[in-house]
Amino acid sequence: MKFFTCVFQANPAGPVNSTRTADSQTLYGHSSRVPWGYIGPPKWAFRFLTLIPPTMSIKSDRWIRRMARETGMIEPFTDGQVRSGAISYGVSSYGYDMRVAPEFKIFTNVLSAIVDPKNFDDKSFVEFSGDVCVVPPNSFALARSVEYFRIPRNVLTICVGKSTYARCGIITNVTPFEPEWEGHVTLEISNTTPLPAKIYANEGICQVLFFEADDDDICETSYADKKGKYQAQRGVTLPKL
Repeated sequence: MKFFTCVFQANPAGPVNSTRTADSQTLYGHSSRVPWGYIGPPKWAFRFLTLIPPTMSIKSDRWIRRMARETGMIEPFTDGQVRSGAISYGVSSYGYDMRVAPEFKIFTNVLSAIVDPKNFDDKSFVEFSGDVCVVPPNSFALARSVEYFRIPRNVLTICVGKSTYARCGIITNVTPFEPEWEGHVTLEISNTTPLPAKIYANEGICQVLFFEADDDDICETSYADKKGKYQAQRGVTLPKL
């Protein structure tokens, strides 16, 4: 799916009066004649110049399915949407709904730890494994995806939350998957409500959108090139410097 930007060029035809007409073949692609309204001196006739395609386009279910099968971009891969009795997951029209694994780190203030991204303290959370994780009111949990992702060099992803959780005040934040990044996805799950909230393991948690760069606009430096600190991460990965 391509998105286009219309570009117009001003035509300095000079002043015209309100009764002047123009051949709309130039303006609209057909031969009827249309009036030019009075714009005020000087008057400008805008004519369509060109369409400029963007440098990236969103990818469809056909592309996602092909890349999963041929390159192992998503493992394990669910071909189609699983909906019955579950928060949906699997490939959709223009994205992939990943699942959350049954491994959680739930933040707590029981041990009075301070959350420091430069020096993260394991006392900040308690670990939980199970099919249903209960996140306390106004609290936060880390988790990981069931799927292991391998992102091509010419692809960038954006993750968005699922409506079912969002309507319950449960927000999932995931930073973009950079070109040539691979690993399990660490998920940041926030319970913004004043009530305990359930997270269902092995079911959908958020949707990944894939954007592919044009052949002449592939990045010079990928995540693998710069040896990113979260490359090939497995399990729930804590902050690193």
